[in-house]
Amino acid sequence: MSRVAYVNGQYLLHSEAGVHIDDRGYQFADGIYEVIALIRGQFLDEKGHLDRLERSLRELRIEMPMERRVLSHVLRETVRRNRIRSGIVYVQITRGVARRDHPFPAGVKPSIVVTARRIKGPSKAALDQGVGVITVKDIRWERRDIKSISLLPNILAKQEARENSAYEAWLVGNGGVVHEGSSTNAWIITMDGVLVTHPADHSVLNGITRLGVLAAADKLGIKIEERSFSVEEAHAAKEAFLTSTTSHLLSVVAIDGKPVGNGHPGELAIKLRQAYFSHLGLEDGSFL
Repeated sequence: MSRVAYVNGQYLLHSEAGVHIDDRGYQFADGIYEVIALIRGQFLDEKGHLDRLERSLRELRIEMPMERRVLSHVLRETVRRNRIRSGIVYVQITRGVARRDHPFPAGVKPSIVVTARRIKGPSKAALDQGVGVITVKDIRWERRDIKSISLLPNILAKQEARENSAYEAWLVGNGGVVHEGSSTNAWIITMDGVLVTHPADHSVLNGITRLGVLAAADKLGIKIEERSFSVEEAHAAKEAFLTSTTSHLLSVVAIDGKPVGNGHPGELAIKLRQAYFSHLGLEDGSFL
């Protein structure tokens, strides 16, 4: 079956869909995006993703191309036309098409693209055994709270992780502080059982899964500290894990080749993963 994409008011064959070469997303990465998971017909945290989408647009002073209720309909229609029950829906909105010039163009209508596809999600080995991460210098701009399509530093970090047989790269700022992963949020659990993750300031993207895990941890009565932590503190942690829309919650068992804790997924991370799915009304997060 051929895939279908929504592009500026039209449902088109994926192979034939496209945007104008003067679209500012192509010229300047002048736009934002969201990725929403769909599991067995259920959108995960749709409201949170659309809230963040609208916030990112406001920060870049790009107008919503349509009302939220209409966008929700487009998401569902794109999913229906692609016959997907589990996978992801990708939404990208740019400032629109205009002659190439740095200042905002006047009277330009935003461009929107929506696609949907099946994904496999984390492997059983990753879930059962945990994953490794490496640390790299954070060279991104200072507004990481905006879900911008300008992701070149993230791509370079993810590629470096792949070339070092790691699942993810944790981005490290001044003073050795871990900000987040190239496409995930970073967490540790201290020897005292305290859950620690970087505060949702301009240094990190406030992940929707991050918010869900915080809510689940609060229900479990786990002590939470939203503060920065160093690479050194992460090495000394009892447990570590990462979160994202497509990875859900994965235990980190090694950082730069050094084991975290006993080198196996920790009990609290496993408990949090199940609590997170319960928070979403799911038994598990399988995309199958």
